[in-house]
Amino acid sequence: MRRRRIGAAAVTAFAAAVPLAFLAVFFLLPVAGMVAKGFWSEGGLDLSGVGEVLAHPRTGRIVGFTVAMAAAATFVCVVVGVPVAHALYRLDLPGRRFLRALVVMPFVLPTVVVGVMFRSLLAPGGWLGWLGLDGSWQAILAAYVFFNLAVVVRTVGAAWEGLDRRPEQAAAALGAAPRVVFTTVTLPALRPAIVSAASVVFLFCATAFGVVLTLGGLRYGTIETEIYLLTTALLDLRGAAVLSILQFVAVVLMLVIVDRARSGGGVVGSGTGGGTRTLSAPSAPGRITTAALPSLAVTSAVVAFIALPVIALVARSLQRGGEWTLANYRALGALDTRRGLPTTGWEALATSWRIAIDATVVAVGLGLLVAVLVTRPAHTTGQARRRRMLDSVVMFPLGISAVTVGFGLLITLEWLPFNLRTSPLLIPLAQAMVALPLVVRTLAPVLRAIDDRQRQAAAALGASPSRVWVTVDLQAVWRPLLAAVGFALAVSLGEFGATSFLVRPERPTLPVVIYQLIGRPGADNLGLALAASVVLAAVTVTVMVLVERLRVPSVGAF
Repeated sequence: MRRRRIGAAAVTAFAAAVPLAFLAVFFLLPVAGMVAKGFWSEGGLDLSGVGEVLAHPRTGRIVGFTVAMAAAATFVCVVVGVPVAHALYRLDLPGRRFLRALVVMPFVLPTVVVGVMFRSLLAPGGWLGWLGLDGSWQAILAAYVFFNLAVVVRTVGAAWEGLDRRPEQAAAALGAAPRVVFTTVTLPALRPAIVSAASVVFLFCATAFGVVLTLGGLRYGTIETEIYLLTTALLDLRGAAVLSILQFVAVVLMLVIVDRARSGGGVVGSGTGGGTRTLSAPSAPGRITTAALPSLAVTSAVVAFIALPVIALVARSLQRGGEWTLANYRALGALDTRRGLPTTGWEALATSWRIAIDATVVAVGLGLLVAVLVTRPAHTTGQARRRRMLDSVVMFPLGISAVTVGFGLLITLEWLPFNLRTSPLLIPLAQAMVALPLVVRTLAPVLRAIDDRQRQAAAALGASPSRVWVTVDLQAVWRPLLAAVGFALAVSLGEFGATSFLVRPERPTLPVVIYQLIGRPGADNLGLALAASVVLAAVTVTVMVLVERLRVPSVGAF
């Protein structure tokens, strides 16, 4: 028995070493290299510029704008998302599966595509160009809400769907009005899910890159876009390093808040605590009554808000010179050197797809390994602490700028004993690191919900550990595993921050091509960017429609 325990501990340690080594090489090393370039001068550590960077008025404006926009978007997403979650997860609403997919769709769209959507809608000549919001902070806020509303709807909706209705029914039977039932019974039960969702929305907004870079222009910037500007245009690595560290510290604090919110209970299947939680069966949808009219009204407004930019993007992509035509889509297959593009749009899509497949294989393989490790029952306090630590470390890539990682990889590749600079695996490995936290958050809740007594019973009947995993764990996790594949594919297809640094000029991905096109003058370039955006959005949405059909009870990344 002792040798068996020692062997099991050795296998666990080796398994944990694999993802940790991956993060060390493709996350810690580039971040450390970036920081070293910014703070290491003339053979020694030089922190003299930290105070100067932090005291600069522009830094204060950038940080203030980042926090203010993230806070405003979070507030709007929560206020709007809770009633939508009620309508789509607690009411017997016709077509609610389609509406759920529609609400989730923006979250999986590439950020560059979302930026192009709102530019095509709000720019002069666009359907809402008369509002004069092109290049404004209101456009950025609207894009934030468009992109992140699904986080609140899906997180709160999944928790709401799994709530026991009997406490609400008891309160109503005692004469409590619907508003009183909600504020005294339902809301306290949903509070952990709401806090968790709000924290994640704030995190995503504070680290947004493609949306702000596309919509903000030179007038508005966040910490993420400022790091990009400092590294690419100004070559101010010290300023970029200071902002990267500031962003990392702030996001780590946010991750701690998220972890405590999830550990507080109530978020079905999304906790990171050491205890085992069961996934509640969804309750039957309720009848539509007059009390549900506010939720239905908000849901109708949200559907229109989501559909309008999408329809505007598709409509404008089908126009050229004021006429309806497929010329923009035909141009995707023609190589026009006048645009400065070394490849066609379809070739760029094929490149994106190949890279996304490679990144998905790496992210899902590592994510499944991490999910298994962090959800195994802990027999000692030390084991529980180490597993929680591993779970938190895997989330760290969410806390640092993808721009920092991409640029850091460029300047640290020469430190490695093997050459990755010209390897076709470089971009997939970088994208896998971005998708890894999402995969872990998709798989871990389901594995954690498995009753360990099932494993013990299988082992008592003589099943080997591998047979136990196949007969117990795999039976529960195969559908979420397919969902994780879909999420990783969607994230990799639209990744722009790190890819913009690492991609070869002669073989760009489709998001990079789109950004290059919208940065060049001319109606033809804009039309080609719109068509490419529609194609990329259609591919990612198709992937996510397949994921939605898997009917995964709760996506832990939300």
